[in-house]
Amino acid sequence: MSEGVRKLEKLDESRFIIRKSGAMRVDGIVYMDEGLLNDLGGDECIRQVENVASLPGIVGASMAMPDIHWGYGFPIGGVAAFDADEGVISPGGVGYDINCGVRLLRSALNTEDVKNRLPDIVDGLFRNVPSGVGSRRKDLRLSHGELKAVLQKGAGWAVAQGFGTASDLEHIEDEGCIDKADPEAVSDRAYARGKDQLGTVGSGNHFVEVGYIDEIFDEAAAQAFGLFTHQITIMIHSGSRGLGYQVCDESIRDMLRAAEKYHINLVDRQLCCAPLTSPEGRRYFSAMAAAANYAFANRQMITHWVRQTFGEILGAGETSLGLSLVYDVCHNIAKMEEHSLRGTDSTLCVHRKGATRAFPPDSRLVPERYRKVGQPVLVPGDMGRASYVLAGTRRAMEETFGSTCHGAGRIMSRNQALRNARGRSISREMEERGVYVRAASKGTLGEEMPEAYKDVSKVVRLVHQAGISKLVARIIPLGSIKG
Repeated sequence: MSEGVRKLEKLDESRFIIRKSGAMRVDGIVYMDEGLLNDLGGDECIRQVENVASLPGIVGASMAMPDIHWGYGFPIGGVAAFDADEGVISPGGVGYDINCGVRLLRSALNTEDVKNRLPDIVDGLFRNVPSGVGSRRKDLRLSHGELKAVLQKGAGWAVAQGFGTASDLEHIEDEGCIDKADPEAVSDRAYARGKDQLGTVGSGNHFVEVGYIDEIFDEAAAQAFGLFTHQITIMIHSGSRGLGYQVCDESIRDMLRAAEKYHINLVDRQLCCAPLTSPEGRRYFSAMAAAANYAFANRQMITHWVRQTFGEILGAGETSLGLSLVYDVCHNIAKMEEHSLRGTDSTLCVHRKGATRAFPPDSRLVPERYRKVGQPVLVPGDMGRASYVLAGTRRAMEETFGSTCHGAGRIMSRNQALRNARGRSISREMEERGVYVRAASKGTLGEEMPEAYKDVSKVVRLVHQAGISKLVARIIPLGSIKG
């Protein structure tokens, strides 16, 4: 047994604890069972849970979801909340792809409606939604002023330009716009990288995927979410592209200086941070929020191209297609939220890095249509198995600051996956599974092959068992475009 695993003490069937020691200010809590322990892939991510627990102003516990794997500073799958007055904000707790997130579209279509047109639909999506490293839209180049409006207004900017409806905004986390975004906090270099990437998927594990609902676990929640068996769905996974990466990269340099200025002892330089109340902390939050708004607008634009593609291929109008938004969730974000802490209502800065908000029934931040069942939680898997829809719970609010898992979680590095894919045709293997895939490069398919990831079914069943979100429906992939 490795040193990191030895530190894990079992609390119950869904959780392990790392007792506070050394520089840790709070305990570490890892949502895990014995089966998923085998997929940890080393001690690095456990050490990162400990390291996060050493940061000033952290409250509750340093937490990790069952899709945990190693990341920059914070583990991917990490959740940590900080006191608004005494705590810090850290770019490592958000990640390079600020507001990488997922949205789900439901449709009025069933599997019979698309079974003979699936390759045409996927090929059409591949034409209309640019993907891959450096992908750009040649027909949508924004001026500096227009991009500034995107950073300020988020998805609302896209809807105002005719790319969607007011109903879309009602079904996006924070209605697609985070307050306190300051476009002036974003550098010219970041503007240059973002000016013609709006409406593009990007690279890595980002995708647009056509699937269908094959199983319903909670009829009441599924009905509230507008989901039914054999229904065609579209899942969109993308983020803030080069603009968000640039904001993070520049902020890390600023935060290293800030940590030294405010005498913050870092057990890992990748945890560089600044007090939330400091000029550096406020500036990062404002730039991060602006990048997050770009990501909301990006997914909104992709949604427009998806609707357009389905209309073109199937020769149908918007009403008969019924492509409406279920929800859109952030994965990589830090937010100022109200939570109960030791019986007292407190304002906290909640970092979710590779983790999803999971707010409960009756929360005023959940769209009214879903308020009886809780916030939709969207958890994509790998391109060959399944994705899941869950719902937020009261227990999540009590235990995890309203947070749950965000995906399957990698068990292979991208380089290792490429080595394992050598000599294979991943696209042919996917077609044999009944999934038609188009990708910007063969390398992407190798990096994203199903065995590079944990089995997402085990991950979602763990969070369901733990009570921090509840299973609603399973989605089986039919076709996908990959970055």
